[in-house]
Amino acid sequence: MTWQRPDDRAADQLRPIEFIHGFTKHSAGSVLAKCGETHVLCTVSIEEQVPRWMANQGRGWLSAEYRMLPGATHDRNNRETMKLSGRTQEIQRLIGRSLRSTLDMELLGERTVLIDCDVLQADGGTRTTSITGAFVALQDAVDLLMAKGLLERSPLIHQVAAISVGLIDGDAFLDLNYVEDVRADIDSNIVMNEVGGIIEVQGTAEAGSFSRSQLDNILNLAEKGIQDLMVLQRKR
Repeated sequence: MTWQRPDDRAADQLRPIEFIHGFTKHSAGSVLAKCGETHVLCTVSIEEQVPRWMANQGRGWLSAEYRMLPGATHDRNNRETMKLSGRTQEIQRLIGRSLRSTLDMELLGERTVLIDCDVLQADGGTRTTSITGAFVALQDAVDLLMAKGLLERSPLIHQVAAISVGLIDGDAFLDLNYVEDVRADIDSNIVMNEVGGIIEVQGTAEAGSFSRSQLDNILNLAEKGIQDLMVLQRKR
């Protein structure tokens, strides 16, 4: 029996996507990324210095932090402060790797880009929404640096977005919400750039295993969804 999606979407259909620019006042880039009922505030700060281990190399750096706010889920999460969970550390490293792939660090110069992704409301896909929204905020931050004359050329060399794909009863579904994520036998998160280059594939069999042909199907569906996301990212 084919899985009936709770919101009646087609198997290859994204949830409604919205990027609200300038959501906060003081950041170089600030975007509220909405993917269905998952809402992530993505902000970009710029420091005119790099970590000490990178000093005097003529290159910049990008780092990311991710947090799930206490009220983001049905049951309150404890606020993470000094000790981060393994999940939080893994997600923020993923966000950092994904966003670093978009930048020419020499063109960025000796400055640090700090990405903050704060989940205000969670309904599945918080890491993928964070990556996709953070790129939009990074675009805005780069535009600001260029408008101020701090950059002569844009250091952005790639566009990046991310999406989830799950297998439920053997069928592939794009952009899982929480109900589907819990139900899925196979859960994956894929990050790609605008030319189809794969930045990261995270795939886990919750029960049993999956085949090479199923993986190919997952990647094809993800690529279609990511290209749709990138069209929306470019609408400024």
